[in-house]
Amino acid sequence: MPVEMQHHDQLDRSVAGRFEMVRRAPGFQLEGAVTDICGYRETTPGRFRNVEFASLTVPLVISFAEPFAIGLGKNPGDNDRFGSFAAGLYAGPVVIESFGGACCVQVNFTPLGARRFFGLPMSELTDRMVGLDDVLGLEGTALRERLGNARDWSARFAIVETFVATRLAEARETQAEIAWAYDRIIVSGGRIRVSSLADRLGWSRKHLLGKFSNAIGVGPKTLSRIVRFNRALGLSRQDRCGWADIAADCGYADQAHLVREFRDLAGETPTTLAAQA
Repeated sequence: MPVEMQHHDQLDRSVAGRFEMVRRAPGFQLEGAVTDICGYRETTPGRFRNVEFASLTVPLVISFAEPFAIGLGKNPGDNDRFGSFAAGLYAGPVVIESFGGACCVQVNFTPLGARRFFGLPMSELTDRMVGLDDVLGLEGTALRERLGNARDWSARFAIVETFVATRLAEARETQAEIAWAYDRIIVSGGRIRVSSLADRLGWSRKHLLGKFSNAIGVGPKTLSRIVRFNRALGLSRQDRCGWADIAADCGYADQAHLVREFRDLAGETPTTLAAQA
């Protein structure tokens, strides 16, 4: 399958030439709602395994080949097969396996972008993979067919960008208070207190939790945990300070607290992840 390197698409190939991955940064119409769009195709039979850690990405995967095996917090079983689907936030590691015949387009949404695009409570996607037909109906079926018939990655990206941009343009904006609270958590590195957010908004913590679950898929406390974890993981990969310093900088009670969070959100200890990196 030819890959056209247009519009600043970035092509990555595995060392053994077993797969190709093409990435495109979102156009201005998708900014703030989509982080990137990926095309993935396996070129050699085999078994691929990848573990993704808790993140703020809400993926939409549109497959036109073999399904993936996916396990939330565990190795996937025989019944854990998913083709085209959307997945909400999950506060834990996700184990993904494929078998040499996968080919798909993946759109990576921000949580607030996903709420606008799908037009449904994000709690319906939390800790789940939901089939394309269930989240997009007949529009999703038609989109998958068009992408499967497209001549190359560049054409597929153009189709999916137009589709996403059209839905976003027709969607209602996220409630300003939730967008503000979400931004405060991100900017603070997950260190702002939930009670402080509720007080600033004049809401009860229960009301804030309900609004957050609808718009984001998880409550502000869980979101803060994921933000702190990813900040700590990023600092560890800069190799400039020890774990005790990282724990203090990211707002953990102590190093033991950081270790527990890494086990919950990545399935590994900090030192194991550092060695893998």
